[in-house]
Amino acid sequence: MSESPFSPLDPDAILSCIERATDRRLLNVCRPHASYINRVYEVQDDQGNFLVAKFYRPGRWSREALEDEHRFVADCADRELPVISPLTLAGGSSLSSCEDISFSVYPRCGGRLVDEYSDEQWLELGRLLGRLHAVGALQQAPGRNRLRPEQTSRSQIDYLLSNKLIPAQLISEFTDSADELLEIIIPLFEGVDAVRLHGDCHNSNLIHRPGESFFIIDFDDMVVGPPIQDLWMLLPNYLEESRVELALLLEGYEMFNRFDRSTLALIEPLRAMRFIHYITWCAKQYVEDGSTRVNDDFGSYAYWQQEIADLKDQVELIRKSLV
Repeated sequence: MSESPFSPLDPDAILSCIERATDRRLLNVCRPHASYINRVYEVQDDQGNFLVAKFYRPGRWSREALEDEHRFVADCADRELPVISPLTLAGGSSLSSCEDISFSVYPRCGGRLVDEYSDEQWLELGRLLGRLHAVGALQQAPGRNRLRPEQTSRSQIDYLLSNKLIPAQLISEFTDSADELLEIIIPLFEGVDAVRLHGDCHNSNLIHRPGESFFIIDFDDMVVGPPIQDLWMLLPNYLEESRVELALLLEGYEMFNRFDRSTLALIEPLRAMRFIHYITWCAKQYVEDGSTRVNDDFGSYAYWQQEIADLKDQVELIRKSLV
């Protein structure tokens, strides 16, 4: 088993690094929060303030990419969008390092998740995303991934193959399905506008506070891509079963931003890209840590059989939608 990239972090190191970066004295509190990719800890200073520190997985993002994330959040905060901005740390940056592991610190912001949105909340979410993407269009993010199949998905497919994670008997079947997918969807992204996006906009990254608006949190998967990416992930089902919710989202969205409705055709291609993204997300943890906490069955023959079957079904769905 590979040594965890976070092995240098123990409670003493975590508290000492945060104290130096924030110039605050901390109490002996270091509570881990659930996080599959990074490491997140809640701490408390001697004035009773709770802080949340995020330690970024080494090798996942460059310094430039992390700065792109923080710049996007700062741009949103400057325009009064409900986001949670990282604190400015020693040296004037929102990023510091602990044993060569980059980290940032945030004020704790409580709230609850909403499992089922009302019509008014769908409108509110649409307004929020319209404002978010208007801000996203103001600057570039050179260190971030481009959500285009010939770049994002191709590199993820190559990663899975190069690390020999797929059983030999299934490699050809996986490769054929993945290549067929790319052949179909690459032309669909030609000429599509791309802006800075949240990138992982599902309901677990939206928290509701009584008497306040929704807060959008965790920009860790920020990407540059078509705005529809942040909308489709919120829908409760496939497009045909989510027309009412989509109409409300777009009604709210278009109060603040133009939306290209032709990009609704990208929903199923983006869903297929998400399949590949998720498999690769699990795979990178397995390669780096020797295990994965996301799926205990990862890497088994049955696992790959099911993933390939799902990918084939999605390719067929996309083919039918283009007829």
